[in-house]
Amino acid sequence: MDTLKRILLVEDDPNDTELTLAALEEYNLTNEIVVARDGVEALDYLYRRGAFAQRPAGHPIVIMLDLKLPKLDGVQVLQQLKRDEAMRLIPVVILTSSRESQDLEECYKLGANAYVVKPVRFSEFIEAVKQIGIFWALINEPPPGSIKTT
Repeated sequence: MDTLKRILLVEDDPNDTELTLAALEEYNLTNEIVVARDGVEALDYLYRRGAFAQRPAGHPIVIMLDLKLPKLDGVQVLQQLKRDEAMRLIPVVILTSSRESQDLEECYKLGANAYVVKPVRFSEFIEAVKQIGIFWALINEPPPGSIKTT
């Protein structure tokens, strides 16, 4: 029996996406990393709409969510997920460059599981992503429905 541990990375910056993927893949933390480049695409993936209508059932084990996104920002995505009974248990790690206390407070009030400010230095960024991945993909027990068993 094979279990599929998916991570949903919601990031519009191609450089940050590439660095995050490299850090996660270095540790073989998941069978699948899905990248959404804006908030609408993230919700389409989660709700299996549009281009994602045929994707396999099950939720990601964690969502790594940037705040500054086109179409629908990260706070709006977080609001929608945490209001939805079927989605609210999915862990959401905010991975952002925002150090604004207002963003931090709002994300935690909405139910974010962690808030990580992207380090500016390359090596710190890679290490931060590795630690997030190790915790959420290897150590943490995911909520029911997040792992598809095949």
